[in-house]
Amino acid sequence: MHPLLAQLLTPDRRSVIYAIKGVISMALALYVSMYLQLDRPYWALVSAVFLQIRPQSGLVIEKALCQIFGSIVGAGVGILILAFLMPYPVAALICLTTWIGLNSAASSTVHNTNFIYAFAMAGMSAGLIVVLVMADARTVDSPAIFEIAQARISEIAVGALCALLVSRLLWPLKVKDVLRDHARSVINKTLDYLRLQLDPESARDDRHQLADVILESLIALNDDSSAVVYEGTEGPGRGRAANLLCNKIMSLLAVIQILGRFQRNHAELVTPAFNELLGEMRLYFHRIAEANSYEESYKLAQTLRRTLLSLRSEYVDEPAIVSRLTQTSLELVADLVIALRAYNALENRDRTLLKAPKLETHRDPLIGIVNGFRTAVVFMMGAILWVLSASPAAIMLMILPVVYSIMFARFSPVTLMVVLRRLMLGAIAAIPAALFFGVFLLSQTSGDFEMLVLVLAGPYFVGLLTLPNRATLPYGLGFCVPFTVITQPTNHMEFHADTAVSIALGLFVGMSLLYWIFKLITPPDGKRMQRRLLISTAKDLTNIDHHARPEDWFNGRMGDRLLRLANYDQETGSPHRYMTDLGFTGLNLGHVSMRLRRLLQKHRTPAVNVLLNQWQVALADSYLMSSKGGVNTDFRVVSAQLLRAIRAAHADVEADHQTLIAEGMFERIALTFERTANTVAEAEGMTGWKESARPEAIRTAGA
Repeated sequence: MHPLLAQLLTPDRRSVIYAIKGVISMALALYVSMYLQLDRPYWALVSAVFLQIRPQSGLVIEKALCQIFGSIVGAGVGILILAFLMPYPVAALICLTTWIGLNSAASSTVHNTNFIYAFAMAGMSAGLIVVLVMADARTVDSPAIFEIAQARISEIAVGALCALLVSRLLWPLKVKDVLRDHARSVINKTLDYLRLQLDPESARDDRHQLADVILESLIALNDDSSAVVYEGTEGPGRGRAANLLCNKIMSLLAVIQILGRFQRNHAELVTPAFNELLGEMRLYFHRIAEANSYEESYKLAQTLRRTLLSLRSEYVDEPAIVSRLTQTSLELVADLVIALRAYNALENRDRTLLKAPKLETHRDPLIGIVNGFRTAVVFMMGAILWVLSASPAAIMLMILPVVYSIMFARFSPVTLMVVLRRLMLGAIAAIPAALFFGVFLLSQTSGDFEMLVLVLAGPYFVGLLTLPNRATLPYGLGFCVPFTVITQPTNHMEFHADTAVSIALGLFVGMSLLYWIFKLITPPDGKRMQRRLLISTAKDLTNIDHHARPEDWFNGRMGDRLLRLANYDQETGSPHRYMTDLGFTGLNLGHVSMRLRRLLQKHRTPAVNVLLNQWQVALADSYLMSSKGGVNTDFRVVSAQLLRAIRAAHADVEADHQTLIAEGMFERIALTFERTANTVAEAEGMTGWKESARPEAIRTAGA
């Protein structure tokens, strides 16, 4: 059965509650708007609709603030444009188009949907004020301009505040519960991933699919953590715990790559003692995942750490690389313990946990330029049609597609086309529904508030039923907003079929323009964007030593980057998924270089520091070279020089031990580069990896 039909015919209890709350929110927004004699109460309904997408109280508060703030900023810009360019309508439209394009470009720098919506409201509010003033010759004076701006802000604020009030009073839902669900899922999936990585017989596709799910859950957890701060005094603490959990999961993903790849690709180097240690880790990861409580999971993780220490104490003449990987295993368990504590802190305060930064959105100027230009073209085409037709109904053709353009611009091209098609289908369904309920039924009534609610509650309830489900959400959004704009419920409604049809046609043309412009103007192909992601990762590898808390900084920058690489791989349908592997390799290399610096903390003479910086550049160069199917022979040379400098700096037992671990680390990284180069060469159809003693990776990356 189609997901839309399934959602409408067999709605679950949660969807019904959401829909009932949504109808009440919209009824309250309409009542308050009509009571206050606002000019266009239907904009309060549109505002309330958007707040039903995520009805948890913290998220509603955050989106309401974003709505109001974006509307105020947009209104201010609209007033400024009119103040300076009122006599020059073409210049005013060009300036407005630029402002809308800048908002769309800026929205590409954030990942949180509510923050993106703030940019959409800033663009839409400015557009509404400028266009409504230009469309009516009676509003050319300053008081009229301010009156229109005030009305727009008031309508949006009424809708937002009414939705906020209902979300807090009726069947309140909490973001903290969503965070707990996200956190429980991501920890269990991560434990499964750890076991798969340590299983020599595990399938590569299974590991990739699980990694994709973990990354998506991490980003969702990271985005929602900003809204939990609005839920009481414990909110900020839960937000910090969620950020720390995301950070430590990233560390676990980085470290497990070392152990899993070493075991699969260099089985001849796995000694019996180390194989026993890996077996214990697999066993305990399974037990922790099956535990029924946090306390049991935490105790098992601590028991695993003691078990690994006991096994390491029994080592006799183990190779340097095994010694290093054993230490890596202990560090992995330590990160797992902190992740479990962070999960517990989502419910119970833990003041001993350190603060960690949020995962950052990867900011690529090229994506921002494409998104900004595309949205500007959407608005410009609508403006041209409005000027040529001189129809007030064409105003919606300019405004509403801009909101959708900014809101959905961050989606991948494949997902975006699916969303836009479903949005259009929802809008097409809204047109006959609006004509029937608005022109036919409401025209038979007195237009009182009670009759408005009785007639409109049914269509809104059906549309709102689809919002909780991610797959059907575009249908509901495409239905509810156009339905509202076509019917335009207000105090003194005048029912004209020609006006309603004109607005409906304008919306349909606007949505069609949006679809085809997004189809024609697309970001560069996935390969180029993946290469830019790898170059950004390599640059970060050279800057790790310039930050006070490098692990938190690097993890924060790699989360969204890894998800983008995985999404590009999925879209291309590549069976190799080597770009995803390269992303995890970059994450792994960053953690390796941080561990090397901690290892050499007591042995960093000026000579060691110089060579360590050279080694870091060689590491980044070699990473990019291997991503092209080549091996940088300079890496082994610089590594050998660094080892000699460490030995010369401190000739004692501790230095010998540190040098032994560093030697194992360098050998493991060199093997990784050679294996990666071979993998890429095979995937690209090359004959084998090529050597290069003078890589141009970082030095020419910006050219």
